[in-house]
Amino acid sequence: MRRTRNVEQRTIKQGASFVGIGLHTGRKTTLTVRPSHDTGGIFFLRTDVESGNGLIAARWYNVSDTTLSTTITNNHGVSVSTIEHLMAALMGCGIDNALIEIDGPEVPIMDGSAEPFTSTFEKYGTVSIQAPRNAIWIQQPIEVCEGDKYALILPYPKQRITLSIDFPQAAIGSQTYSIELENEAFLDNIARSRTFGFTEQIKQLQRRGMAKGGSLKNAILVDGGQVINPEGLRFKDEFVRHKVLDAFGDLSLAGVPIIGHYYAHKAGHSLNKRLIQKLFESRAAWTYITVNEYEQMMGTTLDGEKSHHDKVSSETALHRIFSRSNR
Repeated sequence: MRRTRNVEQRTIKQGASFVGIGLHTGRKTTLTVRPSHDTGGIFFLRTDVESGNGLIAARWYNVSDTTLSTTITNNHGVSVSTIEHLMAALMGCGIDNALIEIDGPEVPIMDGSAEPFTSTFEKYGTVSIQAPRNAIWIQQPIEVCEGDKYALILPYPKQRITLSIDFPQAAIGSQTYSIELENEAFLDNIARSRTFGFTEQIKQLQRRGMAKGGSLKNAILVDGGQVINPEGLRFKDEFVRHKVLDAFGDLSLAGVPIIGHYYAHKAGHSLNKRLIQKLFESRAAWTYITVNEYEQMMGTTLDGEKSHHDKVSSETALHRIFSRSNR
């Protein structure tokens, strides 16, 4: 199954289970993504905690920690960490609603990328739940910065991510990648890129109780000018592509696709959290819209094809959208 343009919300056809260890906890965990025909979005359910306390909405307002990964926590203090790869996979496969049952505090790292998730979701397929798919349409720039780091969301007619990184290690250096997330772009160009770490940081991280599950099977290890993994890189610029994957996963916590251009330099989970928070604080900067309405207004689909849903004119769609937003 290849992802097609969605104007209706979708869920996975059947449950998909994964077993692996947490990158930071080193704990073996089983995770099952189950279909949900509710329109509430993505939810995690910790099955190893007291009944009634384990449900966590995968939303920006539940982000509680951004140290090397993204963690969400509910009002009972129950959390799930390292959710960004799975969230990117769900968004990249057009899955809007799902219940994720997990028997531990961290999503399995798998091979360090989103590909084990996306390949399974593509194999099982998705089904419509016959509800309009919504989106956030950016109309004014939104920006956050921290020293020489910055992240923006700019008006743009599609979903686009442009990201640059700059590391002192010669094996990475300065890299930039830009992509429009349409058709199979995420699946073909981003999903397989793996997380990475540095030899000089391993002992320090482990003393802090982190990176306990890291290995050459689930991360790229960099030692100065060398990539230690014997198989090398999957892409020559795999490092920046993985940062795009992380950003896409973090942006998915808005709950719906963002029609706009995420443009960032040296941004990580912390800056992404601040950007999404500012997005929702800047309500005048965007419009909540259905994908169908947006296509009618633009006269094309989000993947650039002529719309098959243009029964009303773009002028009528515009009038309806702005009438609703001004109520």
